[in-house]
Formats: sequence, C-alpha cells, structure tokens
Amino acid sequence: MALGRRVKNLQSSIRGSQIIAAIGIGVAIGCVFAFLFPHGFFSTNQLTKVRHVSDSNSEVDAASCESTEKIDLLKSDIRRLSDKNAALKRQVRELNEKMRLAEQGNQQAHDQVKVLNEPHKAGPFGTVKSLRTNPTVVPDETVNPRLAKILAKVAVRKEIIVALANSNVREMLELWFTYIKKAKIPNYLVVALDDEILEFCKANDVPVYQRDRDESVDAIGKGGGNHAVSGLKFRILREFMQLGYSVLLSDVDIIFLQNPFDHLHRDSDVESMSDGHNNMTAYGFNDVFDEPAMGWARYAHTMRIWVFNSGFFYIRPTVPSIELLDRVAGRLAREASAWDQAVFNEELFFPSHPGYIGLHASKRTMDFYLFMNSKVLFKTVRKDATLKKIRPVIVHVNYHPDKYPRMKAIVEFYLNGKQDALDPFPDGSQ
Repeated sequence: MALGRRVKNLQSSIRGSQIIAAIGIGVAIGCVFAFLFPHGFFSTNQLTKVRHVSDSNSEVDAASCESTEKIDLLKSDIRRLSDKNAALKRQVRELNEKMRLAEQGNQQAHDQVKVLNEPHKAGPFGTVKSLRTNPTVVPDETVNPRLAKILAKVAVRKEIIVALANSNVREMLELWFTYIKKAKIPNYLVVALDDEILEFCKANDVPVYQRDRDESVDAIGKGGGNHAVSGLKFRILREFMQLGYSVLLSDVDIIFLQNPFDHLHRDSDVESMSDGHNNMTAYGFNDVFDEPAMGWARYAHTMRIWVFNSGFFYIRPTVPSIELLDRVAGRLAREASAWDQAVFNEELFFPSHPGYIGLHASKRTMDFYLFMNSKVLFKTVRKDATLKKIRPVIVHVNYHPDKYPRMKAIVEFYLNGKQDALDPFPDGSQ
C-alpha cells in the first residue's frame, strides 16, 4: 500500500511538472510573439498605411492644383504691378513736365511783375525795349477734364494744331490729316462736329475730340457751311486756352508741307497768316488818300494792312487772347450777319476811342511766303522761277472756291515734283 501511494505521488508530481513546463513554454512563446508582433497578427496598421498613401496622393493633387492657381495669381499680380509701375512712371514724367512749365510760367510772370511794378530809368538811346510777351494763364483742368486728358496725350510742349470739321468737308479733311502725317507732325487734333467725322477719324487713327452735347451750337456744327462753322471755333478754343495750351488753329483747306511749330516766333498773343500778297499788303503801308476838293490838304495819309486770316493763326493762352475769343464770340452771337474774319480783325486792330476800349493784345504777321495763301501761289509764285523754289510751310486755299482740286494740285506740285500741276487753274475764281 505504501508502494502504491508512492507511485501515485510520483505520477502526480510528473503530471504537475508537465503542466508547469507547458505553461512555461506557452509563456515563452507568447513573449516571443509579443516581441515580434506587438500589434498582433491582424493589425489595422497596414490598412492605415494604405489609407495614408491614398490620402497623401489626394493631398499632392490638391496641393498641385492649389500651386497652379497661386502661380496664376502671382503672375496676374506681377502684371498688375508692372502696369501700375508704368503708369506711375508716366505720372512722374507728367508731373516733372508740369513742374518745369509751372516754374517757367512763374518766372515769366515774376519778370513781368518786376518790369511793371518797379520804376525804371530809360536806358541809352536805342536800347529801350518794352515788354512784348504776356504771361500765360494758370491752367484750370476743372474746365474740361476729358479734354485735358486728351491734350496731355497729344500736345507737344503744350502746343497743338486744332481743326473743326463736319461731314461737309470730309474730303478736304482727309487731305488735311494725310499730309500732316506725311510731314511727321504728331500734335494735332480734330474737333468732330458730328458723329460721322468722329468715326471717320477713329477709323483713320486721327486724334479726335467731340464736345459734350450743346443744342445751341450742335445745329451749326452738323449742318453749317464754312463761315458758320468758322464762327464756332472762337467759343471752342476758349477751353483750350483755359487748360493752358497754345493752339495753332487751322481750317481744313490747308496742305501742310513742313512742321509749322519750327517756324513760329511765339513772342505775341496772336501770330497769324495774312491775306496780303506782297510786303506792303501783308506787313502794312502808308496809303495816301486823295481828296481834290480839299485843295492844299487834298492828300490824307492812312495806315493800311490786309487782314489776318482767321483760318490759320497761332494763339497763346494769355488773358488778352481769351478776351479776344470772348469778344469775337460775343459779337458773332449778337450780329447774325457778321463775318467772323472781319470781327476777328476789328477786335484785334481797332484802337480805343470814345465809347470803345480797344484790345491790348500783341500780334505778329507770319511770313507770307512760308505761310502762303492761294492768291500768292496762283497769281505770283507759280509764275516766278525763283519763288517756285521756295518750299512753304503750309498753303491755304482761302482765295478759291474750287478748294479740293487745287489742294490736290498743290500736293502734286510740291511733294510729287510735277512742275505743271498748277498750270490748268486760273489766277482767280471763275
């Protein structure tokens, strides 16, 4: 019995040792797997990685799109900043030019005030000179901001050629601006008096300006003849003066052969071409009036000069110039039958007398061979071998009604070298 119990105890001991060994082996294996597979056999890590890769690709695509948009925005910003920079540079240049002109004007005004206010002793015989050039007015861009912007782009040194035109003079206008372009004159402007001329100028790359609607003058501007349209210019030019610009007013029956700004003196309020045809008539002469009934005093001396042509004159923006425009425009409004050229000359030349205060404006007559009227050309120049060699600055067909064919003949004669181009035309009109 004792032996049986020892056997049983030994078997129980062996079984317990096996269990303990199995447990130990299981624990060891568990430790190994725990070390090698800390997240288990079926970890969600791989799925997470896959999702991360997928999400990363989406983020890359989104980032790529976003980068393209940012690049486009940056390019747009660069272009905008470049345009703004160019605009600022233009503004700086314009401001510099305005400052220069302002300083020049201030100095001119200062010199005049100094001359007028300070008492002076007369110098030696033959040395005394009076003030001849009036100072320009202070520009006021509020008068017409739209016109001011146009002039700032087109004018050169605050000077510009201006012509008024409606559809009645379209053919002549085309010749007018064609030969302005050929003479390489950049600073010119057409004031369009109707929509057709506005579109015509735009189509031909011609600087053009159309005034705001004004019923009081629109009817004249659209359908008026030469004289009626000519009367409008004195009202329209006033705004150019107030903006501080010198204007070379030109009718459209003129052929430009040279740049007129190279031949101006700019020492007077008004510098005009003459209707005269020789030295006496253009520049003035002492004309003797004979009245036999007066006996001993039968001869009366008179001062004569042929009129300034109101279809081509240079006018500076001075107070006397603006007063001249106001006077002429006022009289033309009141006197229905008045001719603008006659009124223009009367206001310029008539002296003060009882009941009338004359205009204190300085004036100069242009060289009548350089600024030539058609009487000088057809009556004198074309018949003289020496005078035919002179190249005028402009030719104005003001004496003849057959304007367009004569204008074309002038082009043939002076620009195309056709020496007989003027021959078919009579001296005067028929």
